[in-house]
Amino acid sequence: MAVAEPYVGQPLGRGLATRVRIRQIRVVGRRASTVDLLAVGAFAVVVLVAIVTPAVAPHSPIVPVGIPFMAPGHGGFLLGSDEVGQDILSRVLFGLRSSLAAAGAVIASGVVIGGLIGLVAGAAGGWVDDALMRFTDIFLAMPGPVLAIAVVAALGPSFVHTLIGVSIVWWPFYARIVRAEARALASRPHIEAARLAGVGPLRRAWRHILPGAVPAVLVTASLDVGNLIVTLASLSFLGLGAPAPAPELGAMAARGLQYLLQEWWVPVMPALVVFLVAFLANLAGDGVRDLMGDR
Repeated sequence: MAVAEPYVGQPLGRGLATRVRIRQIRVVGRRASTVDLLAVGAFAVVVLVAIVTPAVAPHSPIVPVGIPFMAPGHGGFLLGSDEVGQDILSRVLFGLRSSLAAAGAVIASGVVIGGLIGLVAGAAGGWVDDALMRFTDIFLAMPGPVLAIAVVAALGPSFVHTLIGVSIVWWPFYARIVRAEARALASRPHIEAARLAGVGPLRRAWRHILPGAVPAVLVTASLDVGNLIVTLASLSFLGLGAPAPAPELGAMAARGLQYLLQEWWVPVMPALVVFLVAFLANLAGDGVRDLMGDR
């Protein structure tokens, strides 16, 4: 975490003030580490709940099980029921499950596609690097949300098409990150020693350069989870996700918006879950970055 270093030319043990300052910085570092661990642990609990949702959800997410518009805490509905009598808690849990799965799928595709392009570009250099990066710049120059909406609208609203649309605009960021890490690592002494020892470029990239880029990719991926949850919920809110009665958080908020002034819990509960989970995911991403010493 935080590290205190004396200024150049400052004698060690110069005085009490310096020692007190170093001690204060170390205490702050320990506190930050505790917060980081709590944030990562809390998000891990959310992920665990999403995994076991079929076992813990009280009702089916698509079958009406009660009277419509039951207020939270009434009739056995912790978060209330919607306009057709479906349990909002069950639908929110399954919606959270699908959102996290979708975010993981987009991140995985971005890491594989973007990571491969960035690794090849960074390790090869020369015209290969220029060609692959110009290809990446084409996608970076396009407005990501608009391109994603256009792809989903062209293919038709569905969960899979939403993943395809978002994945198309997400991989260039990973390509840039991996390429930058690969170029920085390529000049390191151990990489140069491997080259002089006769290790081929592919093996150098796979065995020596790729492991060095993994920390930066992990930090970026952890920070992307919250952004992806909001992005996927936004597309679903616009009607570009899976059609009803699929439990998607954005679509649930959109369909319940007309009841906001009377049955407020119908649109507010799924929107609140999106906000809380995205906020917690960002905190966990910051925690992963800090725990990996990326400050």
